[in-house]
Amino acid sequence: MKQPVIENRIRKLRFLNNEMTQQDLADRTGVTRQTIHAIESGKYFPSLELAFRISREFDLTVEEVFFWREK
Repeated sequence: MKQPVIENRIRKLRFLNNEMTQQDLADRTGVTRQTIHAIESGKYFPSLELAFRISREFDLTVEEVFFWREK
């Protein structure tokens, strides 16, 4: 059985939204810049609540920001 991996498009979305910084997104979602960095790099998976908060900052659904694929 293949191992599922959750990935995201946060870095690309930040760039497309006036080159928003990690700190900007962190401030808007109530977390640290390090948390945003860890999520972007796949070292940390956000809670469902944080996934919704991040998605709403880009006016997208959770599925448009986060996706999973089998490796």
